[in-house]
Amino acid sequence: MADLRCEIAGVKSPNPFWLASAPPTDKAYNVERAFKAGWGGAVWKTLGEDPPIVNTTSRYGAVSLNGQRMAGFNNIELITDRPLDVNLREIKQIKRDWPDRAVVVSLMVPCEEAPWKKILSAVEDTGADAVELNFGCPHGMSERGMGAAVGQVPEYVEMVTRWCKTMTRMPVFVKLTPNVTNILAPAQAAKAAGADAVALINTVNSIVSVDLDLMAPTPTVDGKGSHGGYCGPAVKPIALNLVAQIARDPECSGMAISGIGGIETWRDAAEFIALGSDGIQVCTGVMHYGFKIVDDMISGLGGWMDEKGYGRLSDFHGAAVPNFVDWQDLNINAELVARIDQDKCIKCGLCHIVCEDTAHQAISVSGTGPARRFETIDAECVGCNLCAHVCPVEGCITMAAVDNGKPYMNWTQDPRNVNATAAE
Repeated sequence: MADLRCEIAGVKSPNPFWLASAPPTDKAYNVERAFKAGWGGAVWKTLGEDPPIVNTTSRYGAVSLNGQRMAGFNNIELITDRPLDVNLREIKQIKRDWPDRAVVVSLMVPCEEAPWKKILSAVEDTGADAVELNFGCPHGMSERGMGAAVGQVPEYVEMVTRWCKTMTRMPVFVKLTPNVTNILAPAQAAKAAGADAVALINTVNSIVSVDLDLMAPTPTVDGKGSHGGYCGPAVKPIALNLVAQIARDPECSGMAISGIGGIETWRDAAEFIALGSDGIQVCTGVMHYGFKIVDDMISGLGGWMDEKGYGRLSDFHGAAVPNFVDWQDLNINAELVARIDQDKCIKCGLCHIVCEDTAHQAISVSGTGPARRFETIDAECVGCNLCAHVCPVEGCITMAAVDNGKPYMNWTQDPRNVNATAAE
């Protein structure tokens, strides 16, 4: 089997599957169960100053989609509400009992040097492998000048990260918020301050639904609701884009990436690693299915790597980054047309409906009843692949490349654009 050993900013683990800072890592009991199940590391739920945080009930909201529960997940929970000394004692014990696993401690205190110095010193005494600065939480703590309130201001990111780098021997991970216009600004600030790694994404600011009887956002607390942090499979596309933006940025070169966001399967993990993540973190997936999902993640990733001939994670790490380009660099001469497999077609007509109503009128229909036949009108098909996405039968509609003999040409090379720019 392929070698799944992982190293992120000097922190080693037997595999790239870590638990993210969240309820599953709130205490030694959970983390020990996770390590016994096979997880390679854990980021301890965010520690802050005493007195303990007071959380609310309820705390979670969810979006279900076509029968899939928790396709999107929302929380209004804050950082740990357990005493700091208890957490520190348990972290020390876990690291002693599991020396081969990555134990990273998430931290959040006010933007003042003294509390950062104090908590970093306390965490260092536990023997933890690294710290993760939580600059991402979009609710509750952000209203107190922490979390995303820091992560949205690159100058604050750089200031606090620089403090921490001078105050501790441990590697410093900076957890970034997706609730920004440009992810590169805080990422570059972290790099400028000497951060060893960035972790992203934290949750997306959201309201997942409204209770139309109570007329309040959900989850509700005594008839009221608030914005919260959105995560789960629904945010994976956002996370992949932001990870890739950092991975291809020259100013962020050399800074490790811990990818987070909607990861539930080995394939999800492989996609993050291919786009530049050195390892990954999981939260909602284990809150939905439990710690045992790591079995399939480990065997699945290893099996796929064996099939592809990848001996170690570095063999495909970042392999998709060179192919992640800006829109104007795409080949506008490339041509695809839809092909409908008549043997697989169930005659539902959905491809024809959506193409006729919302696309390019490129699918014809002939016959009636069971004899109906749907075919592509090649001259009208623009290869948008909407029909392939809506088709309920896997593999029934595929997109075939057309050999049109045209050379590569991107948007900036198109004579129509070049001439128009010259005329201006």
